[in-house]
Amino acid sequence: MISVYILTYNEEIDIADCIESALLSDDVIVVDSFSTDRTVEIASKYPVRVVQHKFESHGQQRTWMLQEVETKHEWVYILEADERMSPELFAECIEETKLSSAIGYYVAERVMFMGTWIRHSTQYPRYQMRLFQKGKVWFTDYGHTEREVCNGKTDFLRETYPHYTSGKGLTRWIDKHNRYSSDEAMETIRQLEGGKVSWRNLFFGKSEVEKRRALKDLSLRLPFRPLLRWIYMYFFLGGFLDGKAGFAWCTLQAFYEYLILLKVEEIKRQQLSNHCPKKLESDSTHFSTSTSDLVAVKSDSINLPETENDTNSHK
Repeated sequence: MISVYILTYNEEIDIADCIESALLSDDVIVVDSFSTDRTVEIASKYPVRVVQHKFESHGQQRTWMLQEVETKHEWVYILEADERMSPELFAECIEETKLSSAIGYYVAERVMFMGTWIRHSTQYPRYQMRLFQKGKVWFTDYGHTEREVCNGKTDFLRETYPHYTSGKGLTRWIDKHNRYSSDEAMETIRQLEGGKVSWRNLFFGKSEVEKRRALKDLSLRLPFRPLLRWIYMYFFLGGFLDGKAGFAWCTLQAFYEYLILLKVEEIKRQQLSNHCPKKLESDSTHFSTSTSDLVAVKSDSINLPETENDTNSHK
């Protein structure tokens, strides 16, 4: 058997369906980031545990969860509220944990958008670390999301899971990606200043994960990123085969990329403006000191005799 974590924040629309899909397990834990809607109320109606912890970042939330929240089973699966567990996927999870040929397993998502599976322009199969042994996998932050650190061999599952990315409506999707773009802008700056492209992984990566992450590192350094991303997704990946929803998906992803670029420029301008006043202040101080020194030198060099009239003027 496996334990299932469900990560939530204001998920009253999705949480019931998500929990019901996860109840194939006898140990379901909802890890909530102090939702302000009915998420906790709804979750409490099911035979699950609910714990709350202030959200700091995706990587830190997962690490805290794995370290502090006890589970009945050694193997755990991470679900997000807009994802679902299927009977087929659950059965494969149980099968693989019995074999224990790896310490963690990647699972491919099926992105559902506007009621359609976006199969082509989402680089399907696109894998995420979902099933693993506690104590063998932890997470670090990367951009708006997280990346796993694995202490042992990993593998891939055949079954997939649906990811309902726009189940709460386009307004929620746009608001969420507006927040994400701020984190991605900071990550872009960090990568451009200190990161590098792994050409070996890009062309000869052992898995889809390695190739995809190398491609992202490369894309950060390309000009006209939003336009190139739209062309790549719509034509090269075959987004046009996903119909109207595919066109909308590619366009929104290009807009998201453009938003990241705009915020990168904004951050750079802010950093420059914060640096310039200090430099001007330093230059001004240097100029003032130099002028004072110059006046002092002139005063010492010219000794004017005091006249009688000068003395009497003070009386």
